[in-house]
Amino acid sequence: ADDARQVAEYLWNNFLGGQSSSRPLGDAVLDGIDFDIEGGTNQHWDELRPPWRPREFDSVYLSAAPQCPFPDAWMGTAIATGLFDYVWVQFYNNDCQFSGNADKLISAWNQWTTIQAGQVFLGLPAAPEAAGSGYIAPDVLVSQVLPSIKTSPKYGGVMLWSKYYDNGYSAAIKSSV
Repeated sequence: ADDARQVAEYLWNNFLGGQSSSRPLGDAVLDGIDFDIEGGTNQHWDELRPPWRPREFDSVYLSAAPQCPFPDAWMGTAIATGLFDYVWVQFYNNDCQFSGNADKLISAWNQWTTIQAGQVFLGLPAAPEAAGSGYIAPDVLVSQVLPSIKTSPKYGGVMLWSKYYDNGYSAAIKSSV
């Protein structure tokens, strides 16, 4: 628990609005931190609540990028606290991904929209090469997935991994998200 508090203070002082003589980005001040925890331990992430939140620093965003199986094995307890503004759920390289039809993905999506977070995003690979599995062709995403998930008040949009592989995917779906 003490380490979690120290990590929160380190992030604040070195990347956000705090002060440190060793800021890796110099005077740049980030407006948020994304936690993409995919290994290690699941302990104490729920205690990472920064000492500077939710007081006067509401403009600092916190997000998480969990794997789709619900609850996430590493970040589940932290996500359950309502700490995160945005949750970028990875619907690829796991059992929740699209596999011929959208049923399993939509069922998993409905679980994720029950969490205490401002918005939930559908995380997908931007190309077949971007991930081991879970790619959905843009026309299939627009016709079979988005009509169902966009009805959720927590729907925030689509997150693509990664920009390096995005050779037109985002442009193909932009008007539908």
